[in-house]
Formats: sequence, structure tokens, C-alpha cells
Amino acid sequence: MSSAGIKCPSCGSSNVVDDVVYCQPQTVCVDCGSVVSEGVLCTSDRHVGCSDVSYSRSAAPDKTPCVNLVKGLQRVRTLCLILRVRGDIEDLSQTYFNQVYQHKTFINVSLQKKEILAGCSVLISCRLLNWPITMGTITYLLDADPTMVGPVYKEMIKILNIQSPVFNFTDVMESHSQEYKLNSPHVPEEYHENSRDLSKRAVDLAELAADSWIVTGRKPLPIMMAAIYLAWQSLKPTRTRLKISLDKFCHIAKVNKHKPAVKRISEIKEVLCKLGKEIPWVREAVTADNVLHHVEDILKYRYVLLKRALRSHEEALQAEVQDSGGEPLNTGTAPDSVDLPGVSNQEVSVAKTAQDNGDNKSVFELDSNKGTQDGRDPEPNWGKRVLFSPPCVSNAKKMKVDVGEFKDVTGDEEISDSEIDSYIRTPLETQNLALAHKHFSSLKNEKS
Repeated sequence: MSSAGIKCPSCGSSNVVDDVVYCQPQTVCVDCGSVVSEGVLCTSDRHVGCSDVSYSRSAAPDKTPCVNLVKGLQRVRTLCLILRVRGDIEDLSQTYFNQVYQHKTFINVSLQKKEILAGCSVLISCRLLNWPITMGTITYLLDADPTMVGPVYKEMIKILNIQSPVFNFTDVMESHSQEYKLNSPHVPEEYHENSRDLSKRAVDLAELAADSWIVTGRKPLPIMMAAIYLAWQSLKPTRTRLKISLDKFCHIAKVNKHKPAVKRISEIKEVLCKLGKEIPWVREAVTADNVLHHVEDILKYRYVLLKRALRSHEEALQAEVQDSGGEPLNTGTAPDSVDLPGVSNQEVSVAKTAQDNGDNKSVFELDSNKGTQDGRDPEPNWGKRVLFSPPCVSNAKKMKVDVGEFKDVTGDEEISDSEIDSYIRTPLETQNLALAHKHFSSLKNEKS
């Protein structure tokens, strides 16, 4: 291809062509073969004042995500799979995790907080999209410290500038009861149960367990499973249902069994038996085998029955004290009239007031104050004396004491400096000790 208007400086020929064989373009004379002009990689007039550009900023591919970010997204997907949430909840959880993970507040935190961040993303998404789960469930799945989950959750809400709704226990129980496939066509007819009736009865049983301290310090899932199992049996207490064990019930409902639920079932049954004995119209002995037949009456009048059970327990304690020759206990005034068969108007009014106000503490005031009403400290085994007590008290573990470790204290034992420092409590004592050290050191120098 000839270049018009260009002459070879060597021979003056105008027969000049562009050589495109090589990678660098150049103009060559056909007659003498000399190179007339050469192309350059960069001309000075186009790149004056430009700085060097690194490869990573110019031609490098997009940056790969952080390893912890990838692990966090995988943890979010795993939690969503365990909780069996919908696809839109999973997508929203990943979006929130991406936004908050790259925020300056959480960019330089510990790996433990980043793991909690994934759980809080799922928790917020579930609550926003009406899939109620508790913070305790997320804490249990992450095996995290409950004192750390709350602050991270509040910080996430503040960063995302959203308002997360709060669900009560009834919503959580209804959501949990839907996991039990008891209305499936594959379930036999005698095992069928409506999920709404099942959740309502389970909520009442769980509230009774909370009133009797069974819920205190316990994980929520085993308690909910125990409540649903007993609710299913008590709604239709036929011989077929009463024979079904918890293992078979979980197999029928297609859920995984929680081992602590077996103990929670026995504890709730024990409370039902204590209240069932106070029903005036039940003449037979209430045991763990037949108490499920009376669950409806027990739950209907549970506040009255709790009051009567506590009063009966106090009267039994008073009889024991009188038999042993001690002073009688003050149990209050006797009932004046009867509203229900064997139930006083005072008990009904107190129970109704507690039920209307949502305050269940009044049921236990008479029993819980008994240990300190005379001005003395309660006995170490007070959990055995009261009718209802927290599990950590009623089932307290006795510490083994080695008698051989204790020695007689004479007052002549040597006290180390570290032990002396532990006794210092005020700045004045610290100052006096420093002056004493200074005084003794000066005396030692004078003697030397």
C-alpha cells in the first residue's frame, strides 16, 4: 500500500509503501529498501503528564470476594436450610449479610462476631417476612454466646436503618407446630390433628411450664416439642394415642427428636398431676397415666388450681411443723365462700386478676416469701420444701468436699505478698502500705 506525498530521503523515489508484515508499522522504499519512517509505541503529544497505571487497576479481572465473606454466605445458606425458610428469605438474608459485612463497623471485628452476623441476617429477614423465630434458636444453632448476639443484632438494625418486628411466643409456637406433618394424607386417621388447635393447646401447656419454673434456664426447642407432644395426646386422649412414644410421634410427624424433650415431658406431667389433684370434681387418683384426660380442665382453671396447690402444700408443711412441736406457720385467712366446687371467691378473684393483667407472680408470692418472712435466711435445701422451684434449685448438684484439705487455723500462718494485695480495698490502705514499705526499707538501710 503506497503512501502518497512521501519520498525516500535516500534515493528520492516516491515509490514508498507501508510495511504491515511486522508488529511495528513502518514505511519502506520499494526501490532502495530503506526505511523511510517508523511507528512508535507512544507519542509524546498524546501522553504528556500521564502516570503509570498498574496492571491490577487496568487489565486485571474483578476482585475475588474475601474468604470470610464466602464462608459467611455459606453459613447463611446453611441456616436457611436448617430452618426450612422460603427462597425470598434466603435471598434477603444474603443481601443483608453482604451489606453489613462490608460496613466499617464490622470490617475489623473478630471471626466470632462475623459468624453471629450471619445468624442475625437470617433472624432479621425471617422477622421482616413474617417467619417468626427466636433469638435463642439462632444462638443455639450458632453455638454462640447469648450476650454477644443481642448487641450485634441491634447494631445491624441501626446500620440497615430498618425496624424489625417483634413476635410473641404464640407466633413462634404456631410457626414451630407447622413443622409437624400431622395433617398430611400419609398420616393415619387416628393421628390427624389440626395445626391451629394443636398450637393453641401447646401454648397453654408451655405457659403452665413457665409458671411452674420448668422453662427457667432451658433451651426452647425441647420444651416446645414436649408441649406439642402432650397437646397432641390430650386433644384426643384415646388408647391409641396414649401408647405412642415420643420416638414414634417424631417419626409420624417427620421431625427430628430432641433428647431433652423426654425429661421435659415428665416434668410437665408432674406439674399437671399436682394441679389435677386439686380439681374438686375429680374423685379418682390423678396419676401420670390418666392426667392427660384432665388437661382441658387443668388449663382452664390453672391459676385457681395453682393457688389451691400452693395452699395445700403450705397446710401440709404446717401440719408437719405442728407434729414436730414447732411454731405454726402463718397461712393467711381462710376462704369465706365458694364460687366453684371447693374453690373460694378470693382465690378466683386473685387468679382472675393475675390472668387479666398477665402477671403470674402473684400466684407464687405466698410460697416464695415463706423462707424469709420471719427474718431468717432460707435453708440451703429450700427447693425441696416448696412446691414449685427452678430446676437449678430443686435438682442442685452437691459439691464434693474433701475434709482432709481443711486444716486448723492458728493465726501464725505466713501470708504471701500476693495475698496481702488481694485484701487491699481502698486508696488509703494502698498509701499506708507504700509508706510502711518505705519506712522498713529505710530502717534496713540504716542498719546496714
